[in-house]
Amino acid sequence: MQFVPSEVALWGVYFPPLFLASLLGFIGAVATALVLNRYRLSRYFYYPPIVFLSLAVIYTGLIGTFIIPV
Repeated sequence: MQFVPSEVALWGVYFPPLFLASLLGFIGAVATALVLNRYRLSRYFYYPPIVFLSLAVIYTGLIGTFIIPV
């Protein structure tokens, strides 16, 4: 049976697992956007903010599925 946390305690503050997954997904999307901007690959996208939002959603889903079970 897999352990599913109901909440995560950091320094005495309880956080829901979806909040932590979304925070890590946002950080991953920021890192990916910085790499894309550094190598000028974001100019090939029609509307980069939508790409950033979709990366954040994809990373949140992957982190919530495999790292922090939501």
